[in-house]
Amino acid sequence: MSEFRYLEDATTLVYDVEKCIGCGVCPTVCPHGVFGFEEGKAKLGDRDLCIECGACAKNCPVQAISVNPGVGCAMAILQGWITGKEPSCDCGPEGDGSCC
Repeated sequence: MSEFRYLEDATTLVYDVEKCIGCGVCPTVCPHGVFGFEEGKAKLGDRDLCIECGACAKNCPVQAISVNPGVGCAMAILQGWITGKEPSCDCGPEGDGSCC
Protein backbone atom coordinates (compact mmCIF):
# COMPACT_ATOMS: atom_id res chain seq x y z
CA MET A 1 0.00 0.00 0.00
CA SER A 2 2.96 2.35 0.02
CA GLU A 3 1.94 3.70 -3.38
CA PHE A 4 -1.35 5.02 -1.98
CA ARG A 5 -1.15 8.61 -0.85
CA TYR A 6 -3.59 11.14 0.45
CA LEU A 7 -4.25 14.50 -1.16
CA GLU A 8 -1.01 16.47 -1.57
CA ASP A 9 -0.27 18.97 1.22
CA ALA A 10 -3.64 18.44 2.90
CA THR A 11 -2.76 16.80 6.22
CA THR A 12 -3.21 18.58 9.54
CA LEU A 13 -0.19 16.74 11.00
CA VAL A 14 2.16 19.03 12.92
CA TYR A 15 5.38 17.78 14.56
CA ASP A 16 7.46 19.86 16.98
CA VAL A 17 10.94 18.33 16.95
CA GLU A 18 11.99 20.51 19.91
CA LYS A 19 9.42 18.83 22.18
CA CYS A 20 10.37 15.32 21.07
CA ILE A 21 12.06 13.23 23.79
CA GLY A 22 12.96 10.34 21.50
CA CYS A 23 10.67 7.73 23.03
CA GLY A 24 10.17 6.03 19.63
CA VAL A 25 6.43 5.53 19.99
CA CYS A 26 5.30 7.44 16.89
CA PRO A 27 7.24 5.32 14.37
CA THR A 28 5.86 2.24 16.11
CA VAL A 29 2.18 3.22 16.05
CA CYS A 30 1.98 4.95 12.65
CA PRO A 31 0.30 2.55 10.22
CA HIS A 32 1.77 4.30 7.17
CA GLY A 33 5.37 4.87 8.23
CA VAL A 34 5.14 8.65 8.28
CA PHE A 35 7.67 8.78 11.13
CA GLY A 36 11.12 7.34 11.32
CA PHE A 37 13.77 7.61 14.00
CA GLU A 38 17.09 9.37 13.55
CA GLU A 39 19.71 10.79 15.91
CA GLY A 40 17.64 10.03 19.00
CA LYS A 41 14.46 11.73 17.83
CA ALA A 42 11.48 11.04 15.64
CA LYS A 43 11.95 12.12 12.07
CA LEU A 44 8.99 13.23 9.99
CA GLY A 45 9.07 11.52 6.62
CA ASP A 46 6.48 11.87 3.89
CA ARG A 47 3.62 13.88 5.44
CA ASP A 48 1.33 13.04 2.53
CA LEU A 49 1.25 9.40 3.63
CA CYS A 50 -0.60 10.51 6.79
CA ILE A 51 -4.26 9.47 6.93
CA GLU A 52 -4.83 11.46 10.13
CA CYS A 53 -5.78 8.47 12.24
CA GLY A 54 -4.36 10.21 15.32
CA ALA A 55 -2.34 7.25 16.65
CA CYS A 56 0.89 9.27 16.81
CA ALA A 57 -0.63 12.25 18.61
CA LYS A 58 -2.62 10.15 21.07
CA ASN A 59 0.45 8.15 22.03
CA CYS A 60 3.01 10.98 22.23
CA PRO A 61 3.81 11.47 25.94
CA VAL A 62 4.95 15.09 25.47
CA GLN A 63 2.39 16.31 22.90
CA ALA A 64 5.06 16.92 20.27
CA ILE A 65 2.59 15.83 17.59
CA SER A 66 -0.82 17.16 16.77
CA VAL A 67 -3.26 16.01 14.13
CA ASN A 68 -6.97 16.52 13.70
CA PRO A 69 -8.25 12.96 13.28
CA GLY A 70 -11.04 12.63 10.77
CA VAL A 71 -10.21 15.75 8.79
CA GLY A 72 -8.18 13.61 6.42
CA CYS A 73 -11.27 11.62 5.58
CA ALA A 74 -9.68 8.17 5.63
CA MET A 75 -12.88 6.86 4.09
CA ALA A 76 -12.10 8.88 0.96
CA ILE A 77 -8.76 7.13 0.72
CA LEU A 78 -10.38 3.73 1.10
CA GLN A 79 -12.98 4.56 -1.54
CA GLY A 80 -10.20 5.69 -3.86
CA TRP A 81 -8.42 2.38 -3.41
CA ILE A 82 -11.61 0.45 -4.07
CA THR A 83 -12.75 2.44 -7.09
CA GLY A 84 -9.35 3.41 -8.48
CA LYS A 85 -10.39 7.07 -8.51
CA GLU A 86 -8.60 10.07 -7.02
CA PRO A 87 -9.53 10.44 -3.32
CA SER A 88 -11.97 13.23 -2.52
CA CYS A 89 -13.49 13.76 0.88
CA ASP A 90 -16.38 15.82 -0.52
CA CYS A 91 -16.67 17.62 2.78
CA GLY A 92 -17.09 21.30 3.40
CA PRO A 93 -20.30 23.30 3.23
CA GLU A 94 -20.82 22.72 -0.48
CA GLY A 95 -19.37 19.22 -0.67
CA ASP A 96 -16.42 20.72 -2.48
CA GLY A 97 -13.62 19.37 -0.29
CA SER A 98 -12.92 22.86 1.05
CA CYS A 99 -12.13 21.52 4.53
CA CYS A 100 -9.01 19.92 3.16
